[in-house]
This record gives sequence, C-alpha cells and structure tokens, in this order.
Amino acid sequence: MNLKQLAQTLGLSPTTVSRALNGYPEVAESTRTRVEAAARQHDYRPNTRARGLAMGRSQMIGHVIPVSTRHEMMNPIFSDFIAGAGEAYARAGYDMTLSLVPDDAEASTYRTLASRQSVDGIVIHGPRADEHRIRLLHELNLPFVVHGRASEEESAYSWVDVNNRRAFGRATQLLLDLGHRRIALINGLEVM
Repeated sequence: MNLKQLAQTLGLSPTTVSRALNGYPEVAESTRTRVEAAARQHDYRPNTRARGLAMGRSQMIGHVIPVSTRHEMMNPIFSDFIAGAGEAYARAGYDMTLSLVPDDAEASTYRTLASRQSVDGIVIHGPRADEHRIRLLHELNLPFVVHGRASEEESAYSWVDVNNRRAFGRATQLLLDLGHRRIALINGLEVM
C-alpha cells in the first residue's frame, strides 16, 4: 500500500497523512492516532525513494573502494564493518552503494556522486598519510566519515576505527593465557 492508497482508505488527503506520519504539529492528535493505526493495520511502509525526492536526499551512503585497496574487501573486519553499516543504514532508512573503481577514477567517482546527488554521504576507507580524498570531499561539500586513521594525531574530521592497541593486547594476552610463548604477527600492508 502506498501513501495515496492509505489516504484514500482514510478519506484524507495524502498531504495530511504524510504530515501525520511525520509528526507535524498542525495535525490534530486524533487524526495522527487514526493515521498511525491505519498504517500499522495495512503494514504501510514509506517509500524511501519518494521521501528522498521530496526532501532532496538520496537516502544512500556511498563507499568507494579503489582497486589497489580491494584486498581490504577480503579482510574479515572490513566485511563485518560493511555488514554492520548496512544494518545501521537500514534502521535509519538508508541504503548503501559500494563502488569498486580503478585508482585513477576515484576522484572522478566522488565528483560524479556529488554532482548527481547520488549519495548523502561517503565513507572513506583505508586513509593514507597524504590523504587527498578529504580535501576533495570538503571542496565538493559532500559529508563524509573516515573508516580508519592514517596517524594517531588529532584529526579535523570524523572517523571510526578499531582500537588496535587494545585488540592486539587482548589477543596477545589470550595466547599467553593459553600457554603460547612464541607468537608471530602476519600483518597487512604497511602503507596506509
């Protein structure tokens, strides 16, 4: 059932039903209660694409992965991150787009996503010390968050990362508790 059909069922205008569902204060409480009950009864779910068009938003979060870092996609932490992000996006009414692009097309991909308003935000993966993507996304006025950090220094942007020191400390302690004394680390790429 779409919004128009729900409105017809209730004998109300689609605008009134939309405002009732979105908590507009000018809608009478009795009308809001009636609309919410009918929405539950008919299992009404708002069309996120239509809502996005009306609000000027795509309801989409972008992840752009350069092919040189595609090894990250094989990392179990990366796949857990993507799975968790997808669940969080869905709860908030967002979808995800994941683009694997040639290294030399990364900047143009960000420009295209911004000019087409294809995404409401970007997650940058695998930041590097000479991070050019942050400058570019600032220039494009495209909101972003960084997954990972290139240094321990305070950053002028939002980021999310694993507490590697704590994680390795706990892993090492577990191995020691199990009696292991010769412990090796096989690590990923050193250049980030």
